[in-house]
Amino acid sequence: MFKFNRRTLIYYIKGLTSPQSPNPNPFQHSSLPFSLHFCTKTSDSPSFVVSYLIHNFGFTPQFASKLFSSYNVRFNTAQKPDSVLSFFRSHGFSDSQLCHMIIKAPWLLSCDPSKRVLPKFQFFLSKGASNSDIVNLVSKSPLVLAGSLENVLVPTYELVYRFLQSHHDTIACVIRNSHLFRQSNVSSNIRLLIENGVTDSNMARLLRDWSQVFRTSDIPMLVEELKDLRFNPSKASFVIALLAKTTINKTLWKEKVDTFKKWGWSDEDIGEAFRKDPHCMLASIDKINLLMNFWVNQLGWDAMAIAKVPRVISCSLQKTIIPRASVVQYLLKKGLRKKNASLTTPFVMTDKSFLNTYIIRFKEESSYLLKLYEEKLNLAHTRDKIGMS
Repeated sequence: MFKFNRRTLIYYIKGLTSPQSPNPNPFQHSSLPFSLHFCTKTSDSPSFVVSYLIHNFGFTPQFASKLFSSYNVRFNTAQKPDSVLSFFRSHGFSDSQLCHMIIKAPWLLSCDPSKRVLPKFQFFLSKGASNSDIVNLVSKSPLVLAGSLENVLVPTYELVYRFLQSHHDTIACVIRNSHLFRQSNVSSNIRLLIENGVTDSNMARLLRDWSQVFRTSDIPMLVEELKDLRFNPSKASFVIALLAKTTINKTLWKEKVDTFKKWGWSDEDIGEAFRKDPHCMLASIDKINLLMNFWVNQLGWDAMAIAKVPRVISCSLQKTIIPRASVVQYLLKKGLRKKNASLTTPFVMTDKSFLNTYIIRFKEESSYLLKLYEEKLNLAHTRDKIGMS
């Protein structure tokens, strides 16, 4: 029989009898001490685990029951979970961190930390991680402790280290992208990309910036699809195309295709644009529409010009397209630029090249052109500041 004090009993009964707790949080910060456990007697009933979760973490009865039924949380006395909590506290974890960890990985309470957790801590320490690094990693992503040390964590770490060439950077990658180190298919995806010719520098870029690519189970299929589209795995464009294919679901992909079609592009135009610069499919639908509306309806230019040079879509509308377009329009109006000259070239060159080619070279007009250009740039920066305030 569990021993409740009066206040706890009232709290427990309320939780069991209320039809639905209005509190959106899965746990409540009760006034009970976090370290308090209420019973050391054995019990074959799951209510022991549920009650332990309620009393030690302040979870509602409903949420505690859900954790019990959803995860493999099994213990018959408080000795095992108490020892787990003591282990984590001794390694610098706070009570609030432990609470959030148990929400994500309640099975930790029934594990043997000396066998399941400590070897992983020791591995990270051997690679130069600090105690605070480990606390930061595990408190945010306790599922990193779920995978096998020998079969998941070590081989994945070694693969990542191969490309980043620094334990400091690799540890930072672990902290930033813990999902890489808890999924068994990550290592096979990395090896598949290597075998298909993705360069070490592009692999490092993926790991630093777009690690979500490695999580998909469709990597083998996508690699073949991109190769069929004539993407070269050794080129940076292959990596961008892979990012697009893994992060844009089929529904959104179709919506973007339909958006381009609205501006007169055909399926062939869209496919060719993607091959030339896969960044174009990473742009948001709002960005595509805003840019195309300015290009077609305000400038009066042909949307197909962008289909041929899709890199324009990656340019900032406010900081690149609008300021440079004002210069190009003036030059066209004054007859200083041929009407059949490329419309897109001015927008895909560096700032320095643009200034030299479209402003400074026109000595008599340069002061006015520079003023016109800078006015548009300053307007963009002002909007940025307003947006940040």
